[in-house]
Amino acid sequence: MQDFSTLPQTLSSALQNKGYVDLTPVQSAVLDEGLRGKDLLVSAQTGSGKTVGFGLTIAQDVLGENGRFGRAAAPLAGVIAPTRELALQVRREFDWLFAQASIVTAAAVGGMDARTERRALERGAHVVIATPGRLRDHVARGNVDLTDVRAVVLDEADEMLDMGFAEDLEFILDHTPDTRRTLMF
Repeated sequence: MQDFSTLPQTLSSALQNKGYVDLTPVQSAVLDEGLRGKDLLVSAQTGSGKTVGFGLTIAQDVLGENGRFGRAAAPLAGVIAPTRELALQVRREFDWLFAQASIVTAAAVGGMDARTERRALERGAHVVIATPGRLRDHVARGNVDLTDVRAVVLDEADEMLDMGFAEDLEFILDHTPDTRRTLMF
């Protein structure tokens, strides 16, 4: 049985409630103390637990000392995925993983009502989970402020580059602080 005591209680409890006995190899690897605060490039197979892995990794950047989020305002983290389906899947995973930490997520994905997304972004979110084109559009329109972002996850980064999103990703990253962590999965 895995010792989750190095994680905030809110996350440890969420993992136990979800039936986790052990972390997967990728999840354990990204939590290595020597990688704390560093940019990461992680390669792992589908189904290896990458989403929970990067969630646990950015937790150290976005959660308060009590293992909880403060009031939702400008996003503290962004997760960018190549497709709407993957972005919404990430959102569902983050919603259970960070539920006890009182997370507020906002999705910004193509094919959805941009006005509804804008209102959600204006209300505040701890984490924005988006597709590249839609997030770029929201940034360009001033609907979301990325200046407080502490971590950006590029989920399926290789696929996004293959799909021609390099310019969108550069635009988005240019609107985040240079001090942010970048995690490419």
